[in-house]
Amino acid sequence: RGNPLLSSIRNVRWTHSRGILPDFEMSPHTCALYLSIKYHRLHPDYIARRIDALGRQYTKRVLLVYVDTEDSKLALREINKAAVVGEMTLLLAWSLDEAGRYVEALKVYENRPPDVIRERVEDTFVAQLAAALTSIRSVNKADVLTLAANFRTI
Repeated sequence: RGNPLLSSIRNVRWTHSRGILPDFEMSPHTCALYLSIKYHRLHPDYIARRIDALGRQYTKRVLLVYVDTEDSKLALREINKAAVVGEMTLLLAWSLDEAGRYVEALKVYENRPPDVIRERVEDTFVAQLAAALTSIRSVNKADVLTLAANFRTI
């Protein structure tokens, strides 16, 4: 109940529950732990213990970190290591509103297939040519269209 992130979650319904281990449970298979950098500096072993307590109960596991200090490089390195060892996806937020939007997005997309957020690549030659050539910094889509119109092969 004392989580400051709760006031930033406005677009999805949520309830308090004492029976769950993570801070947020989006589905039976998806959960999120919340941590602020300031809290991590005060209690450096806290997040590792929380990750261990989760065990293998959830298949989609997110560690949501609120970056609330200027000098956070060392703390983020420690948190990143804990996330990798605990097989969690690390999300960083620089405001409570941003962190709230992440929680809302995780809830909204809980049952959606991955193609919803996957890049859509067109099958046409010009579209594939544009994707390849615009990866070069100085080439834009207009240049690609000019090249495609003037040359039959590339």
